[in-house]
Amino acid sequence: MALNPDLGAWLRLSLLDGLGPQSLRKLLIAHGSPQDILAASARDLAVVVSSKLVAEIRDGGASDELLATVEQWLADPANHIVTFADAEYPRALLEITDPPPLLYVKGRVELLNRPGFAIVGSRNATAQGIANAEAFATTLSNARLTIVSGLALGVDAAAHRGGLAGTASTVAVVGTGLDVVYPARNRELAHHIATAGVLISEFALGTPAIASNFPRRNRLICGLSRGVLVVEAAVSSGSLITARFAAEQGRDVFAIPGSIHSPLAKGCHALIKQGAKLVESAQDVLEELGEPASRLPPEAVVDDAAEEHPLLLHVGFDPVATDTLQQRSGLTAAAINIALTDLELTGQIESLPGGRWQRIR
Repeated sequence: MALNPDLGAWLRLSLLDGLGPQSLRKLLIAHGSPQDILAASARDLAVVVSSKLVAEIRDGGASDELLATVEQWLADPANHIVTFADAEYPRALLEITDPPPLLYVKGRVELLNRPGFAIVGSRNATAQGIANAEAFATTLSNARLTIVSGLALGVDAAAHRGGLAGTASTVAVVGTGLDVVYPARNRELAHHIATAGVLISEFALGTPAIASNFPRRNRLICGLSRGVLVVEAAVSSGSLITARFAAEQGRDVFAIPGSIHSPLAKGCHALIKQGAKLVESAQDVLEELGEPASRLPPEAVVDDAAEEHPLLLHVGFDPVATDTLQQRSGLTAAAINIALTDLELTGQIESLPGGRWQRIR
């Protein structure tokens, strides 16, 4: 597709090396539109940007070659660019202090202005954490909250899968260009989101995975959302950065508590100490957001009388070592190893580092 002049002007500015979103916003405030910026005098431009950028803007901005790359990408009808000037621009992002002037979008653009809810957490999540993230996401998606996350491994990927399984789908905010899938292990999931949900990025096409870009991505995850749920997180987790952004943006922060012995629960416990809402169910989230309970689908009936392996009583939901299980149960090591293998194969427990085991709820 041929670029229209307005979009071409946006791209000529946004693709200029060294002209960041903050400077572009200041130029827009001063001059009104990208085309007016490109037509402005050197003296007026110099009030906002460096002499080097003044010269480049006066020279017409980014090169035709860069624009041609974007034009080729836009030939796919699933691909879009949304700017401040477009009705499709996420209204929720206009509430944060540093919204990106331009977004690359792949998939269902209309999801950008649906009520969103973020679910984030550890890349190295436990099986229970992944199950929790997916279950919460599916339930909240069915309650008409579009699930927002960052396409990382672990909790993020589970949240996207859960959002896709529900009715409100999912938004993936990535820290690379949209022509780069990172991490590569989520390639199939990214393709699914591009079809049934939407991927967005503020970074130009071809931008690789750079560590400093992911905190910037995190501010958009919570910016798009009415609240943020942290499922599992260590005390140094990037999810806590997302939670901090959420609090600064006036979004609600939620956390799922865990075992006092689990390193992946310590970040959540720290958030709860700082005022995050402790949640045990999706109903807790909806009540805090002021959403009607009628949005939740009927809960499945659980048969508490169903027969379970007696060793599960000794495993519990805290991590436990094999020798401790032997002491608790009185079984031989051989019998315990056979039982643990059977329980792991049936998805009732998971193995943890250090030869420990944990029950999956």
